[in-house]
Amino acid sequence: MKHNPPTYKVASFSLRESKNRLVDSILSLPRTAKRACAVVNDGLLAVLAVWFSLSLIERTWVPIQANDYVLIAGSLLISFPIFAYFGIYRAIFRYAGWNAMMGLAKAAILYAFVYSFLFTVAGVSHAHPAVGVMQPLLFFVMVMASRVFVRYWFGDQYNSASGERSLPSVLIYGAGSAGRQLAVALARGQEHRVVGFLDDDERLHNNRLDGRLIYKPSELETLIPTLEVTDILLAMPSIGRQRHLEILEELRQFPVHIQTLPGMADLVSGKVGYNDLRELDIEDLLGRDPVIPNGILMNKNIRGRTVLVTGAGGSIGGELCRQILSCSPEKLLLVDHSESALYEIHKSLLELVSHMSTQRRVIVVPLIASVQNEPLITEIMQTWAPHTVYHAAAYKHVPMVEHNPIQGISNNVGGTLACARAAVAAQVSNFVLISSDKAVRPTNVMGASKRLSEMILQALAERGIDAQGNPSKTCFCMVRFGNVLGSAGSVVPLFREQIRRGGPITLTHSEITRYFMTMSEAAQLVIQAGAMASPGDVFVLDMGDPVRIFELAKRMIELSGLSLKDADNPIGNIEIHITGLRPGEKLYEELLIGGNPMRTQHPRIMKAEEEFFPWQILGPHLERLFDLLDEGDVVGSKLHLKKLINGYQPSSGLFDYISLEKSESEVA
Repeated sequence: MKHNPPTYKVASFSLRESKNRLVDSILSLPRTAKRACAVVNDGLLAVLAVWFSLSLIERTWVPIQANDYVLIAGSLLISFPIFAYFGIYRAIFRYAGWNAMMGLAKAAILYAFVYSFLFTVAGVSHAHPAVGVMQPLLFFVMVMASRVFVRYWFGDQYNSASGERSLPSVLIYGAGSAGRQLAVALARGQEHRVVGFLDDDERLHNNRLDGRLIYKPSELETLIPTLEVTDILLAMPSIGRQRHLEILEELRQFPVHIQTLPGMADLVSGKVGYNDLRELDIEDLLGRDPVIPNGILMNKNIRGRTVLVTGAGGSIGGELCRQILSCSPEKLLLVDHSESALYEIHKSLLELVSHMSTQRRVIVVPLIASVQNEPLITEIMQTWAPHTVYHAAAYKHVPMVEHNPIQGISNNVGGTLACARAAVAAQVSNFVLISSDKAVRPTNVMGASKRLSEMILQALAERGIDAQGNPSKTCFCMVRFGNVLGSAGSVVPLFREQIRRGGPITLTHSEITRYFMTMSEAAQLVIQAGAMASPGDVFVLDMGDPVRIFELAKRMIELSGLSLKDADNPIGNIEIHITGLRPGEKLYEELLIGGNPMRTQHPRIMKAEEEFFPWQILGPHLERLFDLLDEGDVVGSKLHLKKLINGYQPSSGLFDYISLEKSESEVA
């Protein structure tokens, strides 16, 4: 790993660091040594007070003569017993308050009375009588000033040092500019105590950055207990994701909490602060480098055009909207049946629009509508005449749809058919369906409904005519992918919350695996796939390697500075409870029904050849399915789906909440 070399000498100490070390060394002295320092201090001030008094009388700086030593001896012999009597040397000077200052004032008054009597009234010395008055006054001012100095300088420094010692001790991994800025921000914020840096660059080892040592990562095993490290903060925004993953793998064996800075693209301000730190997300654990979007494909169906997104208030639909907005459409139509979700995405998009230049200002229109309401969807499309429609509206939670199959099928299948017909009627140029890997050999209603939605678009694309028998101008395609990180229902935020509460983490099966992709990458690939589409294309995104969810949970526990509690480690922190597969849940997800996907011009977008029924066969089957849905026939609807969808194996048993309640009532 390479870092930009600092523009200063790493071995040099800052003035502030030197001061802190001096103060810390004084504060760490034994109590008797500190009292001795106070006595020496007062003795020196007594000598200075005599010298200043003589110089003021002579109106010039004069050396102390042999006859003047009696003035100094008298000051020392009088002040020490009086100060001791009033407990001046028992006080903790850095905590000195009003009472301590009053005690010092009383001691000074008694000292002044005795000293002036001896050297002004009695004339013990041959010095000018005024010395007996001036020396006690100057001595009192100087002693008082020294106590105030100790109170505000050493006291504040002690409190700061004590506070720092109670803060979590952290190491910053990365001794470049980002690491240095982070250390400065942490010093200001007082949330952590930085005890050093780690770096892979051997040239920096054993040098200092802002007074803190730069250690070898190989020394971590001894550094963590020695320095009492609780957190490691990764400050390497410019390294590749693969190297990032390697570092995380090295750190997961240690009982420390890991946080990281985002990538350079996110640190646009050029300044790094504590608020830029974030918890590790699954993308930090996957080691997958994103592919830079193809600008031509991103803009082809969007720039300067009217674009409509259904399900715009959802997590995937919302990210699609943000990516579309960055491509400068003329208008962006947001369709969602949830008023609150629509309000939130509209508000966030308007905030983005407000930061765009006036030449690129986009009109954003929020529209409350259900995709099942075909007349309303048709009216919307004919009113605004969108060039491209991204159909993201769907019920996606497998257990929720399994327990509410009638609404799940009606929304996913009926909504897709309604929007597709409306698009044909409004002569929409491009219609892109957001599909799912669960559509491949589905075992649940959600997956089956998504596969049937795909088949509808395939059949309409092959048919190629509108309701009046005229050639259709709409290019239908679909994009199939797996789990999207950060989407509603993602396991990552669930696991993180369970870890925060102290566990346990709940997992349905120890062998369950899933494909994962970041939300921004998924949205960008959907847009690019739609720009490459021919009618009826089924696109499959390259999701990388599948992830075993048990291992993911274990890694999240370890990178939180905790350990897995199991039979091999009964004193661990967090348990993983296996709850059993939910209705319709699969151990493994697939992306292809058939084999041999075809490559496209994009390295992460493939094209699948999937079988389907032509419209003249599929149409009557859809009518029969909708009749069964209207009748509320759950069993009949699922059996009809099984007839239509190759490989659909519905879960045995009845899981529909309404049907279950009715059957229980009949038994009762």
